[in-house]
Amino acid sequence: MKDQFPFAVARVTRRWRKLLDERLKELGVTQARWTTMVYLQKGGEGLTQRELANLMAIENPTLVRLLDSLEGQNLIERRPCQKDRRARRLHLTPSGEAFMDDLNSRADTLREEMLEGVSDDDLAIAMSVFNRIMINGDQLQNR
Repeated sequence: MKDQFPFAVARVTRRWRKLLDERLKELGVTQARWTTMVYLQKGGEGLTQRELANLMAIENPTLVRLLDSLEGQNLIERRPCQKDRRARRLHLTPSGEAFMDDLNSRADTLREEMLEGVSDDDLAIAMSVFNRIMINGDQLQNR
């Protein structure tokens, strides 16, 4: 059972992303772009590029290209940081906020559909298991 667990998690993750990607296709953004927007919104607006790159666990040059494309679509804007003139803080534009409202609505619907028949108790157990695995992973990473 333990040997299958990582593969089951990966399959669920791939299925979730594939279905959400299909539902977001008409919005004209790639998975990498909408994922960046989700991390920006969840991490809190006003993050620096470096903070967002760390949060997403990607390299800064990769993120810069994503941010350039999102800025070109008028979904985000880079604002000067008052404390560090070299840094830029990332913010959603009004179009970006509307996009995220639409994305979150579609994601909520998909989540409800995918969790059909799963009890709150089962979800609480699953979340507890995932949290324990993340704690173990963090400890391994920090060795």
